[in-house]
Amino acid sequence: MRRGEVWWAKLPSPAGRRPVLLLSRDEADVVRQLVTVAPITTRPRRIPTEVRLGAGAGLRKACVAALDTVTTIPKQTLTRPISVLSPERLRAVDRALKFALGLRQ
Repeated sequence: MRRGEVWWAKLPSPAGRRPVLLLSRDEADVVRQLVTVAPITTRPRRIPTEVRLGAGAGLRKACVAALDTVTTIPKQTLTRPISVLSPERLRAVDRALKFALGLRQ
């Protein structure tokens, strides 16, 4: 389990089963029972806090990682790995996350 991986997660209703992007530091994932993730959705809003994903990220449909709705979930809700983002996509995630949190670019 590493930062930048896309996983299927079984989340409580109404979200249900959906892909998520792992954002937690790799070191934290080893000892913590919770992980910080960004949900992935097929309903883009075309805003700076989204990063486009798709076939290159192992997903069947065009979708986005929504960095304005970051959440922390139990590790046990992650059911199956899907893919790993490219370094370029991960840098885009970092930029969107900084924008979402109002951090300096």
